[in-house]
Amino acid sequence: MLDLTPDELLSTTRSVRLRLDLERPVARGLIEECLQMAQQAPTGGNQQGWAFVVVTDAETRQALGRLYKQGWESYQQAIAERMKSAGVAPSHEALRVRRSAQHLADHMGDVPVLVIPCFAGRLDGLGNEAQASQWGSILPATWSFMLAARARGLGTCWTTLHLHHEREAADVLSIPYDEVTQAAMIPVAHTIGEEFKPAPRRPLDSMVHWEKW
Repeated sequence: MLDLTPDELLSTTRSVRLRLDLERPVARGLIEECLQMAQQAPTGGNQQGWAFVVVTDAETRQALGRLYKQGWESYQQAIAERMKSAGVAPSHEALRVRRSAQHLADHMGDVPVLVIPCFAGRLDGLGNEAQASQWGSILPATWSFMLAARARGLGTCWTTLHLHHEREAADVLSIPYDEVTQAAMIPVAHTIGEEFKPAPRRPLDSMVHWEKW
């Protein structure tokens, strides 16, 4: 366990892409400890309708990595077309993030552990209330998993681009697609170095509205 205060843990749990150690294996016990922390997260109606698929098999990870890369390429093409249409160029920060995201896309299948958080049912055709209830359960559990991973010297990143091919991923993982929704794919690895800093953010008063908008 890293020597972090709660505030340090919350302010330094980053999306780790470039600093994932692709060579060092992750002990199963560490993943199980993080999942036990995830189980303690609040969930709608205390239904605890989570499921986590943990993938360590090299062949399966490579198959998921290929699907993620396809989703990344589709996403990048869409972004490029929107920016061209708007006549704008990417900022320095956007280019920096893109480089790290490209690295992850190129190596997703090499990450030692991939965790796919899921929940029961499909959201197709449901209203905002029903959808919010489902996301409001899986998101806290997954974030708790990611915080627990950070406390144990592991890096993670919330990704969703494999969901461009969710049905194919379901086939790879034997997930019953019509009954279970995949929420994300979380790469998990030991980090290269343990020091992470709070990220720059907009001033608080630019995003907070007291009493009314």
